Amino acid sequence: MNIVRYPERSQWPDLVKRPALSVSGLYERVQAVLDKVRTGGDAALLDFEEQFDHVRLSSLAVEDKELADAAAKVPEDLKQAIRRAADNIAAFHKAQLPKPVQVETSPGVVCSQKAVPISKVGLYIPGGTAPLFSTVLMLAIPARTAGCSDIVLCTPPGPDGHVNPAILFAAQVAGVNRFFKLGGSQAIAAMAYGTESVPKVSKIFGPGNPYVTAAKQIVSLKDVAIDMPAGPSEVLVIADANANPAFVAADLLSQAEHGRDSQVILLTTSESLIENVQKEVERQLALLPRCDIASSALENSRLILLDGEDSIMELSNMYAPEHLIIQTDNCDELAARVVNAGSVFLGPYSPESAGDYASGTNHTLPTSGYATAYSGVNIDSFMRKITFQKLSGSGLKDLGPIIETMAAGESLDAHKNAVTVRLSSL
Repeated sequence: MNIVRYPERSQWPDLVKRPALSVSGLYERVQAVLDKVRTGGDAALLDFEEQFDHVRLSSLAVEDKELADAAAKVPEDLKQAIRRAADNIAAFHKAQLPKPVQVETSPGVVCSQKAVPISKVGLYIPGGTAPLFSTVLMLAIPARTAGCSDIVLCTPPGPDGHVNPAILFAAQVAGVNRFFKLGGSQAIAAMAYGTESVPKVSKIFGPGNPYVTAAKQIVSLKDVAIDMPAGPSEVLVIADANANPAFVAADLLSQAEHGRDSQVILLTTSESLIENVQKEVERQLALLPRCDIASSALENSRLILLDGEDSIMELSNMYAPEHLIIQTDNCDELAARVVNAGSVFLGPYSPESAGDYASGTNHTLPTSGYATAYSGVNIDSFMRKITFQKLSGSGLKDLGPIIETMAAGESLDAHKNAVTVRLSSL
């Protein structure tokens, strides 16, 4: 890992840069897939599954027998773990359900707001080397809790034409009601446009590779909403001289193993911690089955030595990490100074893995600095809020002249007249 000691403020913008992704030709290739699915429907999807996922399917839908067999193929300890995590995720997101609002803003003028669920949502779950059944829970449970009536899941099948059983089991626990064997940008196209088999949804959620991300960005321009911009996963760790180097190294590596384009950063005021963390990273890295992936990610990563907590918090908020871990004696005090982060983990016994799986918070979070403007997925992500107003005759008499004056000030005479004709009738 790269060590940076006491960087000048002029260097900070470079320190918060993420690994650059080459997008040459990416959007053109993805647009071609989207166009073919839009016009070709299921036939195009089946062709793309053969081309990209290397499997020839007779049907895109997951059959009932495969759903029924999934539980039998998942080890009992994993099933119990999934159920326990599901309970925690449900509890945390249920507590977020919004309450109705009603306010009399002026005499005779009552304004109210209610939240309603998005009827149809689509969830994309990556497969590949790390099938993310945990992401099924993170997306489907809030959708179910919000009251979404149609929860559609797309995930790529394996070479045998079947979906990972843990993904299917988690989906059934979480309340998914439509399942399709679809991966990549073709899955996003199917949910954005609809085909003979796959329903069109109103909003698409879920992580994916650059092709999936590009597809989500393109379809969000006019066809469907998406959860948020997403990029490679990342973690920033703030640690002091008393932090356990083994814990810090484990947290850095747990994020580094996500992908070669992931990034991990340590901020500290302790030179000795940096030295000890380096040693621990090397020791633990050698034991990881995905050490080659983690090693590549570490090339994009930094251990940064700073002169005090003020500098640490300023640089952390500038970076706006997806995951922020604070392993310091005064972690609660520093937490109060966090303004830009996706999800924060406090103290020595709060690994980022807890939020990834089972603590109850959501792990679908803004990356690439988007935490300055976006929240992670939460119950509001699956709902819309509608406002209402009801004016009595006396309420309009009181407020009407204000409205007329403002409408006239904007030269919108029809707006003014909509009030004037009513006032004339009273």
